[in-house]
Amino acid sequence: MEILYLLIPLAMIILVVIAGFFFWSVKSGQMDDLEGPAYRILMDDDTVKPVRESVDKDSSTLKKEPE
Repeated sequence: MEILYLLIPLAMIILVVIAGFFFWSVKSGQMDDLEGPAYRILMDDDTVKPVRESVDKDSSTLKKEPE
């Protein structure tokens, strides 16, 4: 029964710490958009990356380099 004198204040301290982390995350914007990142991975990126062309040092022909 004496352990309750330790466990109840310890539980209250843990509760305050968890509540502090929760309110900090809400205030800093961590929970603004919960579904956006999950759908963003499914959307196609239709932009085409340009192919860089460089001159080969040994010859005067153009060499295409992927990015």
